[in-house]
Amino acid sequence: MKCNVVAVGTELLLGQIVDTNSSYIGEQLAAVGIESHLQLKVGDNLARVVAAIRLALQDADAVIICGGLGPTHDDLTREALAEIMGAPLEHNEQIAALIADLFAKRNRYMAPNNLQQAQVPRGATIIEQTRGTAPGLMCPVGEKVMYAMPGVPHEMHDMLARAVLPDLLRRSGEASVIKSLVLRTWGESESALNERLDPIIHELESLGNPTLAFLASGWEGIKVRLTAKASSDTDADALLSIWEQKVRALTEDLVFGTNTDTMESVVLNLLEERGWTLGLAESVTGGLVGGRITSIAGASRVFKGGVISYASDVKFDVLGVEAGPVVSERAAMQMASGAQRVLGASVGLALTGVAGPDEQDGEPVGTLCVGVAFPNGQTFSTHSQLPGQRDQMRQFSVITALAFLRKLLLSEPR
Repeated sequence: MKCNVVAVGTELLLGQIVDTNSSYIGEQLAAVGIESHLQLKVGDNLARVVAAIRLALQDADAVIICGGLGPTHDDLTREALAEIMGAPLEHNEQIAALIADLFAKRNRYMAPNNLQQAQVPRGATIIEQTRGTAPGLMCPVGEKVMYAMPGVPHEMHDMLARAVLPDLLRRSGEASVIKSLVLRTWGESESALNERLDPIIHELESLGNPTLAFLASGWEGIKVRLTAKASSDTDADALLSIWEQKVRALTEDLVFGTNTDTMESVVLNLLEERGWTLGLAESVTGGLVGGRITSIAGASRVFKGGVISYASDVKFDVLGVEAGPVVSERAAMQMASGAQRVLGASVGLALTGVAGPDEQDGEPVGTLCVGVAFPNGQTFSTHSQLPGQRDQMRQFSVITALAFLRKLLLSEPR
């Protein structure tokens, strides 16, 4: 069973409203094992809405349309459905009475155009409304079906769960689930990661289930998504587990987490497991690392605070960095030790570098030096040359520094 999605509304194309409905519908379809290969957005134009729905139906058994069912002149989904069905729109007195009653109960004036919502294509089944005024519609097209729901999210969620998904499952004749597992990686390009996983990719292409895809996510790393279809959650999880282990065998040094893990959440967990706290000294990133860390719930159990040592004299006077170039591994290690001391933290992490537009201390734009100070007095450093313009380089600096700390924590005896 395959069901595609069409979101209707010019406001979606203009960026005035973000289309969260399509992603929600896709997630819910996957959860019950119904495939969806195409999602479209289309403006409020009758010919284009009709064309979009027909396109979505071409290689699918069903299409879900959200939006365009309201009372105004630009709500055209009913007319589009009627045209595709080759049927006239008919006034439904029951729906009209329900709409009028709803306005009466709220003691509000009902403009006549609200009765537009009582227009139903002949042959359609009504999906009753429980939260608003516009009913949904279930419209047969030969052996296929079109489902139309309001664009208001809470109204759509209700109809999807109450009527659309049960009808799709009945039509499919089988219950199944689609589940995904995301492995989060850092440290290698997408092409190099693809090369590593070539043997698995070729094997999965011949099997067809599960599937593997790459999602390049900038300074969040590269995600490797495994998606499995099975008859139950348990079977899907078992299948994903088998292939997760195969992927990890080829990428173990690159994988830092799964699903919703982030590099900062993983580092915080590693520190908390050891009973250690963290203090930061940030120059090139100007507080970005601290911002990422404090976005994690429970970070206060580990994170002591940070020193934004942007000016050189703050590095010298507050953190105790010795006179000399401030973009160097030496300076980064001394900054880390200074943050450890000033903030009373178990571990100090420091970043200094050159975001541009000009070089500094003889170092080119893109230079990053990271320092780490551990409780036993040991200090470590690394030097990287990062790509991108100023903002991109600074964001890459955050995950690069946290990845370096993670690597050290994993190699440090507890």
